Amino acid sequence: MAEPGSAVNNASAVAGYRWSQRISLALVSRVVPALVVLFSCTLRVKFSYEDGSIRGLHEIHPGIFPFWHRCVFPAIWIFRKRSLAVMTSRSLDGEYIARVIERFGYVAIRGSSSRGGSRALLEMQTFVEAGGGVAFTIDGPRGPRYVAKRGPVLLSKATGVPITPFYVAVSRKWELNSWDRFVIPVPFSRALVRVAKQVAVPADADDAVMEMCYREMQSALERITEYAEAKVLQV
Repeated sequence: MAEPGSAVNNASAVAGYRWSQRISLALVSRVVPALVVLFSCTLRVKFSYEDGSIRGLHEIHPGIFPFWHRCVFPAIWIFRKRSLAVMTSRSLDGEYIARVIERFGYVAIRGSSSRGGSRALLEMQTFVEAGGGVAFTIDGPRGPRYVAKRGPVLLSKATGVPITPFYVAVSRKWELNSWDRFVIPVPFSRALVRVAKQVAVPADADDAVMEMCYREMQSALERITEYAEAKVLQV
């Protein structure tokens, strides 16, 4: 499977940062992964699948997986070392995220809905067509919270690979006072990963069908969020 040239991209990006930012990047790329392991390695994780979804993690390649930004912390751990590609912004914040996720076996593709999105989407298309799986923090990078963007619908139409939304609920957590209500699991908590039925976008979809598929994806994300939050204490 061909991977984007992330090492080259990272080198060129770092060249534009001040020394203080480079030092900060180096620290974050070591400290944050350690924190992810510390707070997530004791999670008791259970998967739950809607009818019409995938049947397990062995089916994530190829795949298109949107999820809410607030789930990033536990999701990094749960889906580690599966060679999933993730779109991260071209900002300094995006560089922090790229450094962290690459340590867990993810491929960082640089771009966002506001900068470099079209090029990044093409890279993701190439990745999926080569048999890879890609994930979208679908209300990121800055919100609004719980409002999905349309990238997965465009990608599904271009590749013929269906969209599979998922959500991670945690029974005990710290919830940051951020736009996304970012979640950090309390050690030894339960985590429920609810995976929605797939949304297929036809290759010949017109604007009306694309809108219908987008609304189906948005509805699926809302539905699995409600389900997982209600059921996580029971797993």
